[in-house]
Amino acid sequence: MNQRTRIKICGLTREADVEAAVAAGADAIGFVLYAPSPRYVSAARAAELAARLPPFVTPVLLFVNASPAQVVEGCAMVPAALLQFHGDETPAECLGHGRPFVRAARIPLGIPAPGEPGFDLVNYAASFNAAQAILLDAHVEGFGGGGKTFNWSLLPPNVNAHLVLSGGLTPANVTDGILQVRPRCTTLAVDVSSGVEVSKGIKSADKINQFVAAVRAADQQFASN
Repeated sequence: MNQRTRIKICGLTREADVEAAVAAGADAIGFVLYAPSPRYVSAARAAELAARLPPFVTPVLLFVNASPAQVVEGCAMVPAALLQFHGDETPAECLGHGRPFVRAARIPLGIPAPGEPGFDLVNYAASFNAAQAILLDAHVEGFGGGGKTFNWSLLPPNVNAHLVLSGGLTPANVTDGILQVRPRCTTLAVDVSSGVEVSKGIKSADKINQFVAAVRAADQQFASN
């Protein structure tokens, strides 16, 4: 079956970038409500930007170990938002807000050293089975936006979950990423931030368009196989 890969553009801080992402065909727009991030926006600013979204383009609020009050504030300011948890949140903490959510999984960059435990994505996805999807990001210092890819070939061959591929995606590599990861999961989406930027938090309309075109090229190639 020909499944269309959904696209999220994350870390937006400007009206022009929101408009460029929508015009290119993005399905979701991410706002980072994590103060240490260079892409941080306040809940009020996220609400201003989200107000520019047309119907059926989903705002996503990204939190990292936020207090319950911070999440409640974000939900109040952007009531249509999907939540994305990128820190150490437990399944109960993610569920506690009564809102649909995506849970990030921090995937090691390479093969574990002998004697070191590997990351068990199947068990992780099972423990967060209430999540709308599991977002795969490279395990780097900090939380996301590092522009690093992990080894897609090391993912389990069959993950019973909806996955969002993230971490170092660019217009140049997203087609290959989709073709490698899509057969391994229930459905696949992609999430890009640094790969469509000219500087941290400042997007490029040209790069966004190139990224979306590369995703659609992967969809066509997958459908023809």
